[in-house]
Amino acid sequence: MVIHKNTDLKTIPTPYYLLDEAAIVSNLKIIKQLCDDSGAKALLALKCFATWGVFDAMKPYLHGTTSSSLNEVRLGKEEFGNSEGKETHAYSVAYSPNEIDEVLTYADKIIFNSLNQLAAFKDKAIAKNIPVGLRLNPKTSNSEFIIADPARPYSRLGEHDLDKITPVLQYITGVMLHNNCENNSFEAFSASLADIEQKFGDIFYQLEWVSLGGGIHFIAPNYPVDKLAKRLKDFSQKYGVQVYLEPGEASIHQGASLVTTVLDTLHNGKPLAVVDASIEAHMLDLLIYRETAPLVAINNTPCKHTQSETDTSTIVYGKSCLAGDIFGEYALNESVKIGDKLAFGNAAGYTMVKKNWFNGVDMPSIVIKRLDGSIDLQQTFGYADYKASLS
Repeated sequence: MVIHKNTDLKTIPTPYYLLDEAAIVSNLKIIKQLCDDSGAKALLALKCFATWGVFDAMKPYLHGTTSSSLNEVRLGKEEFGNSEGKETHAYSVAYSPNEIDEVLTYADKIIFNSLNQLAAFKDKAIAKNIPVGLRLNPKTSNSEFIIADPARPYSRLGEHDLDKITPVLQYITGVMLHNNCENNSFEAFSASLADIEQKFGDIFYQLEWVSLGGGIHFIAPNYPVDKLAKRLKDFSQKYGVQVYLEPGEASIHQGASLVTTVLDTLHNGKPLAVVDASIEAHMLDLLIYRETAPLVAINNTPCKHTQSETDTSTIVYGKSCLAGDIFGEYALNESVKIGDKLAFGNAAGYTMVKKNWFNGVDMPSIVIKRLDGSIDLQQTFGYADYKASLS
């Protein structure tokens, strides 16, 4: 659904997410080249990005979607998997008995997180001729954050005991592993994959496909994509399996900004500014990981800045009542004024999928800059949406 096509950005009230299809496609071209060279297939990880208004621009470069819930697998099937040849993979940490039948109406493959889930639901999937997979946990990872580490102590994410996995191989056609988080080191990935092969290689020979998950940041500058392609191709040929990748952030990195307006300025030891959005509500991942939102433009002019903590640096706050609702602290050439428009970059991944109504702060509209440069106001939100989300 598009509310207004060919809109003038100047007429759209802030806050809004501005998605750039050309920037997204720039990432996707790298993904497609990797797949062409390696034989791997790439599935968009909807847990990271599910803004289906840009799916038409993404479909030519990806092989389908992968999900983490009933809602995601349905969205993937309806808005991406309805194209010829696109796959819809279903995964969840735990399916409930009252949703599994519906999940299977949308899935082309289903991956169970545990042996218990496999035992409970495999027969339903097999009866529908839907290939079944199992998540494995190698108990090692490339993640700097414990909150995002699938191999953290006492992790519930996947099975690791070969003695328990081997007896169920007759029921599965593939496995999924996910143990990277924005890992931009090919050497670290390759070493991790070698460790996975040492642990699970014997069972790979008995499978048809292996998903290596997401978190491989191969779109980073100077990443040796050719080496990664060869590594994946060699792995695929060695075990005779179809390799899947699940790029989330890699698909949409730097593909959107959050555009805001300065509502107030203050001074309390250093300059302060308050914008009409909230990091708690609209870029929650940055608050969780205690990272700074990249400030990319002021009044539509690209800006360069350094993250700084001096008496003259400006702290930009969100408008919620949370004391720590802070976008970041920036050393700027000019003072920020009431009415200025500040745009924060890399606002696609783990933003719109996590946005919330904390404090009843206005929900940003979704605006899309199409490949031809035109601007579409895709969606707006109002009081009725806020109220309906609560009762």
